[in-house]
Amino acid sequence: MAVEPESISENPSNGDEDLEEEDEEGEEEEEDDLEDDIQPELPNPRNQESRARIERAKLENLFRRIQTETVPLRVHDVIIKGNSKTKDSLIEAQTALLRDVSSMQDLLEASKVVNFRLQALEVFDSVKITLDSGPPELPGTANVIVEVVETKSPLSGEVGAYTKGEARSSTVEGTIKYKNIFGYGDLWDASLAYGGDHMAEVSSGVYLPRFRGLAPLTARVFLLSQDWLKFSSFKERALGLSLGLVSSRNHDLVYTLAWRTLTDPSQMASRSIRRQLGHGLLSSLKYTFKIDQRNSPLRPTRGYAFVSTSQIGGLAPDSRSLRFLRQELDIRYAIPLGFLRSALNLGISGGLIFPWGTGFLNMPSPLPERFFLGGNLSPICTLGGPIALYGFRTRGLGPTEPRRQLQINPTDDSSDPGRDYLGGDLAVTAFADVSFDFPSKWCQSKGIHGHMFASAGNIDKLTENAYQNFSLRKFVESFRTSVGVGIVVPTNLFRLELNYCYMLKKFDYDHAKSGFRVSFSTPT
Repeated sequence: MAVEPESISENPSNGDEDLEEEDEEGEEEEEDDLEDDIQPELPNPRNQESRARIERAKLENLFRRIQTETVPLRVHDVIIKGNSKTKDSLIEAQTALLRDVSSMQDLLEASKVVNFRLQALEVFDSVKITLDSGPPELPGTANVIVEVVETKSPLSGEVGAYTKGEARSSTVEGTIKYKNIFGYGDLWDASLAYGGDHMAEVSSGVYLPRFRGLAPLTARVFLLSQDWLKFSSFKERALGLSLGLVSSRNHDLVYTLAWRTLTDPSQMASRSIRRQLGHGLLSSLKYTFKIDQRNSPLRPTRGYAFVSTSQIGGLAPDSRSLRFLRQELDIRYAIPLGFLRSALNLGISGGLIFPWGTGFLNMPSPLPERFFLGGNLSPICTLGGPIALYGFRTRGLGPTEPRRQLQINPTDDSSDPGRDYLGGDLAVTAFADVSFDFPSKWCQSKGIHGHMFASAGNIDKLTENAYQNFSLRKFVESFRTSVGVGIVVPTNLFRLELNYCYMLKKFDYDHAKSGFRVSFSTPT
């Protein structure tokens, strides 16, 4: 069908109108495109979920690699922040092991150790360690950021009750500390301890964790007054200085210099005690090697411990210097039994002291350095040497000697002056302890448990030619022994025991009897 030309020519304006409409539509489309470009894209929930799944998978893969394989990594830099008073050298010394790591696993473990070391300095309120990636041009590296918050109050104090191995009763101790005066992590303290029967000690000291590249150093001045009149008819007073030369997890080296005086205000001391009264100079070096792999010092259920303490006295060139050699050994082993969280603890300890110098075979050992057994202590906590023995009072066994009779009529036996406990040069103790949970859930939640125990020990004299009459068979046959049961309440500070002790073997002059005993012991 043909299109007439007239019909087209009759409406000449239609073409222009169509072009204008097309232009307007194009402009509207461009405006719509611009509006689309200006409007922000709305987040897609599906995209967020997928990204979260990817990140989670990456983290799980990283943790899996850390657990199953070694991830090579080294530290590029350690950045310290937050210390305004504390010297950088102190913190750098505690963080030095971070630079020796070779893997991610080593870095995580080293970070825990560094955090613990910095907290142990007691000069920071908080410690935060952040692991960050190293420079992009150095793959396989990490930066460690150590942020510390220095303590706001450098002055602190504490008061507590403690039971020490050489004491016969609990002591109350108060300490005031001033921290970080010079920025070297230095701790200055003054303390006062007071116990039953007029025992008192005043001391002041300083601890430097690291100064100019030196090992940790401890210096302490002390004044000690100890009353042993009830047991051995003498009082001890000592003024001296102790220096901690080496102190680490397994090793400890201490030098002590003290002027000591032994007196007898009662004038009833036995002959052996009177021979040791007067002044003496203590100049000794003590080395302690300790390994403790037990899971708890208050209630060990597995692991072992070993302590060796060697001491030599008489290092000063003075005739009044006390010359002696002293050795202590202590071995512990805890075996889990597999029911009611029960465990068998075994322990054996021994000690030996002997004088040295010209004519040492005829010389007595220094009285305060001798071994004394017994006391209101738990063998579980007293790690270090032969001290505790269940059922026996403090200094309650061993060689004795009658005191002097001061009454006007010597034939009057109405008042017995008693006997002095002289201590011994050789001491051995052993114990076995079975601990177990009670069925009560409340007791289990509080850590209250029961135990059955058996202990044995003996002490003897070797000096002044007494070793010539020593017999190992007689020494073993004269072991004192006891058994018993009790309830144990462990706390964060001490171990409380309520025990019933039954004496299997004791001798005439021993201070021991069957019955109930309460003891407070702190780990040593």
